[in-house]
Amino acid sequence: MSRQPTSSTSLGFIGGITLVFTALTALYLLIGGAWLLSLGGSAYYVVTGVVLLGVTWLLYRRRPAALVLYALVLVGTALWSLWESGPDFWALAPRSGVLVVFGVWLLLLVSWRLEGAKKGGVSALVAALVIWAGVLVYACFNDPQTINGSFGASAGTTPAANPDGIDPADWPAYGRTQEGTRYSPLQQITPENVKNLQVAWTFRTGDTKGPNDPVEITNEVTPLKIGNLLYLCSPHQKIFALDAQSGELKWTFDPKLQADPSFQHVTCRGVSYIDLATNGACARRVLLPVNDGHLYALDAITGERCAGFGNNGDLDLQHAMPVKTPGMYEPTSPPVVTNKVIVVAGAVEDNFSNREPSGVIRGFDVRTGELLWVFDTGAEDPNKIPGPGEHYTWNSPNSWAPAAYDAKLDIVYLPMGVRTPDIWGGDRTPLMERYASGILALHVATGKLAWFYQTAHHDLWDMDMPSQPTLDDITDKDGKTVPVVYGPAKTGNLFVLDRRTGEPVVPAPEMPVPQGAAPGDHVAPTQPFSELTFRPKNLLTDADMWGATMYDQLVCRVMFHKLRYEGTFTPPSLQGTLVFPGNLGMFEWGGIAVDTDRQIAIANPIALPFVSRLIPRGPGNPQEPEPGAKGSGTESGIQPQYGVPYGVTLNPFLSPFGLPCKQPAWGYMAAIDLKTNEIVWKKRIGTVRDSSPIPLPFKMGMPMLGGPIVTAGGVAFIGATADNYIRAFDVNTGKEIWRARLPAGGQATPMSYSVNGRQYVVIAAGGHGSFGTKLGDYVIAYALPQ
Repeated sequence: MSRQPTSSTSLGFIGGITLVFTALTALYLLIGGAWLLSLGGSAYYVVTGVVLLGVTWLLYRRRPAALVLYALVLVGTALWSLWESGPDFWALAPRSGVLVVFGVWLLLLVSWRLEGAKKGGVSALVAALVIWAGVLVYACFNDPQTINGSFGASAGTTPAANPDGIDPADWPAYGRTQEGTRYSPLQQITPENVKNLQVAWTFRTGDTKGPNDPVEITNEVTPLKIGNLLYLCSPHQKIFALDAQSGELKWTFDPKLQADPSFQHVTCRGVSYIDLATNGACARRVLLPVNDGHLYALDAITGERCAGFGNNGDLDLQHAMPVKTPGMYEPTSPPVVTNKVIVVAGAVEDNFSNREPSGVIRGFDVRTGELLWVFDTGAEDPNKIPGPGEHYTWNSPNSWAPAAYDAKLDIVYLPMGVRTPDIWGGDRTPLMERYASGILALHVATGKLAWFYQTAHHDLWDMDMPSQPTLDDITDKDGKTVPVVYGPAKTGNLFVLDRRTGEPVVPAPEMPVPQGAAPGDHVAPTQPFSELTFRPKNLLTDADMWGATMYDQLVCRVMFHKLRYEGTFTPPSLQGTLVFPGNLGMFEWGGIAVDTDRQIAIANPIALPFVSRLIPRGPGNPQEPEPGAKGSGTESGIQPQYGVPYGVTLNPFLSPFGLPCKQPAWGYMAAIDLKTNEIVWKKRIGTVRDSSPIPLPFKMGMPMLGGPIVTAGGVAFIGATADNYIRAFDVNTGKEIWRARLPAGGQATPMSYSVNGRQYVVIAAGGHGSFGTKLGDYVIAYALPQ
C-alpha cells in the first residue's frame, strides 16, 4: 500500500506557523536578494532564499532532511558572516539572530513532528547551533574594532601642570586654558578611587524648552570656576553664578532671549572670564554671548551689567550685518578674551540662502566694547571696517566653534566653516573660499592675518573645522620643541601644524578624491589627508551595512547601492550621496583633550554616515524665499538653499526601523601618543539603553555630541553619548572604570576643579533636541566622599 503525501496540517498549528514563516522569509530573501544582486551586491540572500524554499518544501513533506538543510544554512551563514565582518559580535548579530532563533524553534517545537528526525537531522541542527554559539561567544571577547594598547607608566606620577600661572584649583576658560587643552592638573581622583565618586550637589537652572523654541535646543555648556564661584549658562543664555563648594545660587542674569522656531540653534557652550587687574565695579567680568546677536559684559561678583561696556553692558553684534533677522547670526561659543581684546565670532544659519549674515570676526576693546578691528573672511580687504551705509560681506565663512589663543605669540586660532549654502558651491569665487574650512590664525592686537591652512578645498559637504583647536608644545624627531596646533576635522583627520607658520608638522599630503559634481558646480581635484587620523582605512561596502535583523540589513544594502558613494569627498548629487564621515563628522564641537605633561591626547571620534540629496528647483522648491520666510529650526531634513540651483535634504543614513545602516560602533574613546602619533587604545563607548524601545544596556558604541577632559590623576571623563551617562576611563589602558546615570542627556563637555582640597567633576545634563536625548535643566557635581 503506497504512502499518501503528508499535508501541512499534520504538522499542527506550530508547524503551520513554521511553514508560513519559512516561505515568507524565503520569498523576501529571493526578491530582495535579486534586487541587491542586480545592483552589484552580495549573492548570499538569493542563495539562502532558494535553500529556504527547499527547507519549506521538506518541512511540508515532514522530511527530517529539512533539519539537515537548515543546518547547512546556519553553517553557510556563519562562514559568510565571518568572511564579511570577522568576529565582530554586533556585525554578526543581525546576520544570525533570526536564523538562530528559528533554528531553536525547529529543534524544540517542530523536529519531533518529523518522521525519523532523530536519525540525523536533529544532530545536524544541534551541531550548527553549537557552531553559532561558539562563534558568538568568541566574538564577545575578540572585538576587531578595539585597540588594546597601554601607555604602561603609572598615571599621576608626573608633575601637575600649571600653565600661565593658573591656579590648579580653577577652570577659568572653556578649555580650562585658552590653549584648549581640557587638562586639569588635579590628582585627587585616580583610577583606583574613581569608583567612589558620588553626587556632591545638583543645581537646576529652570531653563527648559518652550513652545516657541526650535528642535535644535541644547545645553552644551562647560562651566567656568574662578575662586569660589562657578559660572555657567543655559540654553536661553541665562547665566548663573554658583558657590563652587555647595552649588548654591549666588546671582543670575537673564538676557531675555526671544527665541523663535526658525532659530537653527538655541544653545550656549559657555561664557568667558577676564580679570582686568583694576579696582572697582566690573574689575572682573563675565562675557555672555547671546543667540540674538548680542554680547553682555557682567560684573563677575554681582552679576550687574558693566555700564562702561557697549550700551550699559550690551554690545550689539548685528551692527553692519547685511541681514539682521534674529537667529540668522548666532554667537553660540564663548569668545577669546585677552587683557585688551575680545575676539568674537559666531554661527551663521546653514543652508538657508546665499543672502545671509557675514561670518566676520571682530576684535573689541575689553573695557569699552569699542570695535578695534575686523577680519571679514569674504572681503577682498578683510580688515576694512565698513563705513556709514556699508555692511560686511554676505555669507562670508564663519567660525562657530570656540577659538584658541597663544598668549606668547598673541595669536588667536579660529576653526573656520564653509560659506553657506554648504552643499552647493557653483557660485563661489576663489575670494569667497579663501578662508573657508580650515584654521585661521590672526594677530590679536591688530586682526591682521598670521596664516591660514585649508583642510577642505571647495567644501561641498560641510566638512568644516568643528571644534576648538588645541595648542601644545611637542618634541620633534630632532629633539627640538615645536609649538603646534591640533585641528580635529570632521573628516577624522587630526591636522598638526606649527602654530607660528601654519606648516604641517605631521604630513598631510594632497590626495585625489572623487570627481563629478552636480551640473554647474565643480570638485577640487585633491584634498589634504593628515597621517594622524581616525578616518576609515577602507571604503564602505555592503558588507558594512547593518540592521536589527537580516530583513532590514538587506534593505540597507539595497539603499547603499542605490546611493552614490566612492569614498570620502564623494560629491553631492541628485541621485543621493552617502557622506562618510557624515555631516556630524568624526570630530564635533567637543574637540580633544591633551595631557600636556605626558603628551597624551584623548579623543572621542564618531562614525555615522549621512545622506545628502540635491533637489532641483521646481514646484514646491522656489529659487527665492517668500517674503518673511524663516529658517527651518534644524540642521537636518529639508534645507532650502535659496538663491542657488538646488535645495538639499540632509539625514543620517538609517534603516526602515530608524537604526543606523552602518554597522556599529558609531562612537569610540581613544588615546593618542603625541610623541609617536600612534593610536594606543580605542574602545567602544555607549549603550543603546536610551535609544531602543527596550532599555537594554548593550555596549555597541554610540554617537556623541560633546568632548572629553583629562586629569593629571590619570582619569578621563566624558558625557556626550546618546545614553544618559557620564563615564570615567583609565588614561593608561582605556578601561571604563566608573559611570553614573544622568537624569537627562549629557551632551556637554565636563570640567574639574577643587575647593579646599576636594576635587569635583561637573557636567551639565540638559539633553539635545535634534540628537534625541532627554531634555532637562541639571548641572551635577561629583566628588569623593569627605
